Amino acid sequence: MSAVSETAATAVSDPAKVTTPAQDAPPAAPVAPPAKPLWLAAIYVVSGLMLFITQGLGMNIVNANLYQLQGEFSATVVEAAWLSAAYMAPYATLSIALFKIRTQYGLRPFAQWSILIFVLASSLNLLVDDLHSALVVRFISGCAAAPISSLGFLYVLEAFPLQRKLNQGLNVALLGTLLAAPIARMISPSLLQNDGWHALYTLEVGLALISMVVIFALPVTPPPRAKVIERLDILSYLLMAIGIGCLAVFLTLGRLYWWFEAWWLGALLAAAIAFIAMTALIESHRQNPMLDFRWIFSRSNLHMAAVLLVFRAVSSEQSSTAVSFFQQIGLLNDQQFTLWALVLIASVGGALLCMALMSSRYVETAHVIALALIAVGAYLDSQASNLTRPEQMYLSQGMIAFGAAMFLPPVMAKGFAGALQKGPAYIVNFIVIFLFTQITGALLTTAFLGSFVTIREKFHSSILVENILLTRPEVAQRVGQLSAAYRKVITDPSILNAEGLTLLAQQVTREAYVLAYNDTFLLISAVATIAFATLLLHLAWNWLRTLRAAPVDEATQS
Repeated sequence: MSAVSETAATAVSDPAKVTTPAQDAPPAAPVAPPAKPLWLAAIYVVSGLMLFITQGLGMNIVNANLYQLQGEFSATVVEAAWLSAAYMAPYATLSIALFKIRTQYGLRPFAQWSILIFVLASSLNLLVDDLHSALVVRFISGCAAAPISSLGFLYVLEAFPLQRKLNQGLNVALLGTLLAAPIARMISPSLLQNDGWHALYTLEVGLALISMVVIFALPVTPPPRAKVIERLDILSYLLMAIGIGCLAVFLTLGRLYWWFEAWWLGALLAAAIAFIAMTALIESHRQNPMLDFRWIFSRSNLHMAAVLLVFRAVSSEQSSTAVSFFQQIGLLNDQQFTLWALVLIASVGGALLCMALMSSRYVETAHVIALALIAVGAYLDSQASNLTRPEQMYLSQGMIAFGAAMFLPPVMAKGFAGALQKGPAYIVNFIVIFLFTQITGALLTTAFLGSFVTIREKFHSSILVENILLTRPEVAQRVGQLSAAYRKVITDPSILNAEGLTLLAQQVTREAYVLAYNDTFLLISAVATIAFATLLLHLAWNWLRTLRAAPVDEATQS
């Protein structure tokens, strides 16, 4: 998702967006580049979407198969989670540096070197044979992935004329960021059965090689080059990258090691705060700062950040909570193929409807529909039980996917417009807002919801255990039924009874987790409902202000 930031670069690269100071003589009116033929535009769109899928599969394949990869590396769940942390640590901030590097040294060399490094990083995955080497390669992969998703945006937007880049083009590009996650869960089972980890990344190497051919064969419009990198930019970026990287590791692993149990989690959080504070201190005293924190924390940007965080919180119902629920009740990816296929179709449908709304004057309607669908979908999921299977969630997950695809494009288009009005230098500041709310925000909401599930499971488990008494006839009967399977191999009544109690405890824990996930689904539904009501009030207030201002304008004109 960090690649969304590069959309602004394309807008700036267009000559129609370049302005000169007021005191200079006005230049000749720039001529917009001619529209591409339909067949060539389709090739650029398909190429951009393939770049998104190539990069996204590298990130999502591990997340989709974290439990299956435990056996591959002889690791526990907590140890395998380090693979995600190693990837996200550099990925969370690298687009900030890449934007300036690309602007100073040119798009063509940037694209060619980026894909070559990505092919190399993908090939290194084939050499992995233990957890330690996998961690190193995942860190390198996180570094190499950021420019590829950025190029995906540039290729998609290249297909659209200037007036359509920030509506139709942005919708298609943001749709590309949603494709890889369901595709990874659909194709993973057959690949894992074939050759495990190596089969997963052999596919990525193949896609990376195809992407390399695309990048070398298809050029994109280069933005104007400028000397934008200063010495202090390097120091500021390194400090911020270390700080946000520490924060990413803290949020990824905190709920697994538990927040107050491992001392090094506190050290990571303290380091993150210290390095980010040092970045802010340096940037606030610079004449030409890389990051303008005063603008970042302006009222309009804080409002936009809040909207983006709400989107990340409610969309995590599908990306993390529903997935964890299926894992908890013992469902694997091969049992969810149809579900993720429907999610993929719903995402495309949501993007198409959002594209139509953004081409009209009913842009705000996209958020209304999106929040309503997510709220209803999450509420339907809150009625789940231990007998729930993917078939019972086709409707709810389809609604959530449809709404999630509609939420982000209008916010991004408005944010880019605000950054462009301030000047090209402020695009980097917008990148920071987006990265923090989407990547770090995704880690934050996943950590919060995962911790909420754990806390609620302990609550429900304590209540259920209070009612498990062997003096109750139905409990004794249930223990006898569960232990009956062992009667042919266990003759000691006390040991047999203990086995029955163990199986009953496992069922109680599973029921407690189901209730905890229902609470989490309901919480997400409540957040989406509150956001929906707030949005309606905001739109009604703006409508009333417009009605009151209309008579005043008419009187002034008369």
